[in-house]
Amino acid sequence: MAVINCPSCNKKISSKATTCNHCDINLENIDEEKMANMKRIALINESQKMMTISFIALLLFCGGFLFFYWQNAQIGSWEYVASVTSAIVGFILYIFTRVKLILLKRKNK
Repeated sequence: MAVINCPSCNKKISSKATTCNHCDINLENIDEEKMANMKRIALINESQKMMTISFIALLLFCGGFLFFYWQNAQIGSWEYVASVTSAIVGFILYIFTRVKLILLKRKNK
């Protein structure tokens, strides 16, 4: 008995399982074409989720940067701390999600 990933939800299940415990998909009636299609859909969903997170990170970065200049924030004020924190968190999150997207695309090829 081996542990494999479910073709639908990509969670760990037994290779002898007839149904997935997580998403309740019947694994007995799935052929290779259907399984490949399900994996492709799961990969697309993961990619879309990462793109959404990337967009939110970009908004955080731009919002913090613009807030810093529009409010003319002085060092030590709450505006300064909020804008710099937002810009730094947004930038790091954006870079992280972009790297993860690149790795996801390489895995797809």
